[in-house]
Amino acid sequence: MGRPIFNRLFLLAVALVVLTALAVFSVTSCAPEVADIGRIVVVVTILPQADFVEAVGGDRVEVLVMVPPGADPHTYELKPDQMAKLSQAKMYAKLGSGMGFELAWMDKLVAASKTMLVVDCARGIELIEMTGEGSDEHEGLDPHIWLSVKNAEVMVANICTGLVQVAPAHQAYFEANRDIYLQKLNQLDNDLTAWLAGVSNRCFMVFHSAFGYFARDYNLRQLAVEQAGKEPTADYIVRLIEEAKERDVRVIFVSAQFSTKSAEVIAREIGGRVVIIDPLAKDFIGNMRAIGLAMRQAVQ
Repeated sequence: MGRPIFNRLFLLAVALVVLTALAVFSVTSCAPEVADIGRIVVVVTILPQADFVEAVGGDRVEVLVMVPPGADPHTYELKPDQMAKLSQAKMYAKLGSGMGFELAWMDKLVAASKTMLVVDCARGIELIEMTGEGSDEHEGLDPHIWLSVKNAEVMVANICTGLVQVAPAHQAYFEANRDIYLQKLNQLDNDLTAWLAGVSNRCFMVFHSAFGYFARDYNLRQLAVEQAGKEPTADYIVRLIEEAKERDVRVIFVSAQFSTKSAEVIAREIGGRVVIIDPLAKDFIGNMRAIGLAMRQAVQ
């Protein structure tokens, strides 16, 4: 009698183990599919926009960035595999400010997916002339709209409107995320205003004149080394050195995407230094804080 009971108990234990394993397998094998349901593929031009889209879209979005880290959005050329990925996209959040990459490729990007919604992030932003304070050359309208916290607030609102249009069922979720991020941007703007309000020297020097909107927002003056997107002439470098000495400029800001050679020449002549800042970092709030603190240190 003992052995039959033992056998039945053993078979029951084996059955329980098998059933448990099947249940675990069923749950884990289905999990990736569940996680992917409802994710909206959104394409952006530059990394800071990806931060905006992810802040608003949260876990409902997947973002593709056209201009990769380290590349120059003025001159970057699209790769064939990037075009192939566009067929999955529901929305493209373009800068809309006249950036070189978009001027060259936007028509082809839109044609790659006829059902893709195109959102103009610059809608509602007043573009300003792109000039270096020390330069006589005008380069048209400034496409670097994201380097302004006030502009970023408009861009985030435009992105939210687009996401609601392509996925109206998630409207409350997107708008709640938008409002949280806008509060963070408002605090950032307040902090930058406070940091830069009391500095006596309102002039800063950059290699590439990307900070016109930043200078406008905080009552600063941008002195640019580059002329109309080109390396400066010898005569212009001499003028910059004189002007930098006159305005007591001791720091030249350069971006990782550009050569530092001309900036280093000027820095040696004025007894200053070259500081690298990244206008294209993905972490917009953290990066703008870092830029603001670097600016304050440079101009105080």
